[in-house]
Amino acid sequence: MPNQLIDESSPYLQQHADNPVEWYPWGEEALEKAKREDKPIFLSIGYSACHWCHVMARESFEDQATAEVLNKHFVSVKVDREERPDLDRIYMSAVQAMTGSGGWPMSVFLTPEGKPFYAGTYFPPQSRYGMPSFQRVLTTIADAWQDRRDELLEGSDRVVASIQRQMAVATSDQELRSRTLSEAFRNLRRDFDSAHGGWDGAPKFPQPMAIEFLLRLHHPTAEPDALGMATGALDAMARGGIYDQLGGGFHRYSVDERWLVPHFEKMLYDNAQLARVYLHAWQVTSEPLFRAIAEETLDYVVREMLDPEGGFYATQSAESEGQEGRFFIWTIEEIRDVLGDESEAFMEAYGVQPGGNWEGKTILTFSGTWEERQALTDARRRLFEARQERVHPERDEKVITSWNGLMLAAFAEAGRALGRDDYLEVARRNAEFLLTELRGDDGHLLHTWRDGEAKVRGYLDDYANLIDGLLELYQTTFEGQWYQTARELVERILAHFSAPAGGFFDTSEAHEKLITRPRSLQDNAVPSGNAMAALDLLRLSQLAVEPSYAEEARRSLQQVQPMLGRYPLGFAQWLSALEYALADKREIAIVGNPEEDEVQVLLEVCEDGFQPHRVMAVGDPSDTENPVPLLQDRPRLNGQATAYVCIDFTCRQPVTDPGALRELL
Repeated sequence: MPNQLIDESSPYLQQHADNPVEWYPWGEEALEKAKREDKPIFLSIGYSACHWCHVMARESFEDQATAEVLNKHFVSVKVDREERPDLDRIYMSAVQAMTGSGGWPMSVFLTPEGKPFYAGTYFPPQSRYGMPSFQRVLTTIADAWQDRRDELLEGSDRVVASIQRQMAVATSDQELRSRTLSEAFRNLRRDFDSAHGGWDGAPKFPQPMAIEFLLRLHHPTAEPDALGMATGALDAMARGGIYDQLGGGFHRYSVDERWLVPHFEKMLYDNAQLARVYLHAWQVTSEPLFRAIAEETLDYVVREMLDPEGGFYATQSAESEGQEGRFFIWTIEEIRDVLGDESEAFMEAYGVQPGGNWEGKTILTFSGTWEERQALTDARRRLFEARQERVHPERDEKVITSWNGLMLAAFAEAGRALGRDDYLEVARRNAEFLLTELRGDDGHLLHTWRDGEAKVRGYLDDYANLIDGLLELYQTTFEGQWYQTARELVERILAHFSAPAGGFFDTSEAHEKLITRPRSLQDNAVPSGNAMAALDLLRLSQLAVEPSYAEEARRSLQQVQPMLGRYPLGFAQWLSALEYALADKREIAIVGNPEEDEVQVLLEVCEDGFQPHRVMAVGDPSDTENPVPLLQDRPRLNGQATAYVCIDFTCRQPVTDPGALRELL
């Protein structure tokens, strides 16, 4: 018989619906059952693309003997971390506090009130490698709950107090300073892997936020090391096994320091951030490989991760046919069968040798020139088509608002920078979908959607990332509704997420009450909601001519500034926000119809290359459908399309001539 997960919309939870474990989703029913039966809660948190989550499921959750122990002594609750990031953040803090590290699957034991008293990650079915067996852990905890409960409860109070201290933020009125950026740059340069690109050793993560910060830092300073680190990391990843050389898109991370062997799952948020930073690197360098990687990544998303209604799916699994990476790897014989006489040239360029480079087979990597890559386009296409006949990895088809906001921004900006109307249409449809399917009747956002059902009240990063996407869509189309909605969402953040001393909580005041109200400041695989909100507020303060927005962003930045220079990889999105706050920002208002030839000529001047410190508004101030205050009280000169440029709160003389505008910029 299926358990209580059978009606859940999350694919990850549905994967466990037929386990012999009597799983419950997180909610009042499970909590009340634990109180009524006086049992501790076993909380298991994971996600559908997590390899070791699947391993523990096969070894323990599908095992009848283990299930009997769980069902007798515990109330078992299964959570999809992508669906409930608030629970994931709170209880991951508990795991880290109790064990010194963390990861997934997350295994936490709670009191019926939700307080953690014991935690770990993966537990094997038999004791090995210094880890106790899962059944031994269960029986030991069940005995302690009966015989030493006071001790457990006392420990849980200490853990909760520790979590609450971690999420508290010290107030600061320290002025924002450029030397924080210099300190962060020095530390990034110190830790950069000059041999292989990127930072740290194995496992090695892409770090798109750090690369974005370096590109922004290089823009006004022309600092060669900043650009060198950024392009070095991007080139190494584009050539490595972390990049899908046939189908486009990036895997989650590399298990080695050389970018060779990936953890094969593909996540929407990685590909959104990487597509955008490759686009920016192309704008800075004109390197054709960077443009190709950006386009191939976005084309992969359209092909494999786009719901017919307009939303983007969350993840693709690392596994197919029960084997990690099986879909992506090759043998020499398979390549020769497809390419015939062309196989030798392809194998030389893509690192295919006898014996392979991973478990007897080959993960494709690229070592040739751009010209060689172009010459092998047809060979890649034929191998890709042959690969399409294989069993595909499973796909988690839920739509997450925050991740969609990141991808919306990537498509909107790529549509503008590359002149790709097809990308712009994807962005428009995505924005319409999110604002129709994932917005409640009273205007609040919802976090996740699948098969027509949206649920879970929106988190801070849902709002902040969607605002970022809407602002990019506005600055591509200059359609006023995207700006208007972005501003409405910012007002909701200010009204419902604000923390007393500045900055924001992860949840609104209407969210479910947990053991603490989570507030995460550090960037992880995705930007901190607080960091993205700060950048949103800075940009909107210019478009809305609303200085209070910038002041709120500065309050947030002041609180975290002491950490930014010392820990740049953990606060890279914050560093981009700080760099923007300190930069000489440009505000450009072009008065005229965006469809007019005169306006288009002025726009071509403004949209030349990477412009990280610029906001633009285009339209007629007399048009009642145009809500952007930056355009107000700015008439046409002599009836012509007119550009108004302000640089760091100082306005220049308005111009109608493209050459004069170029001089101003």
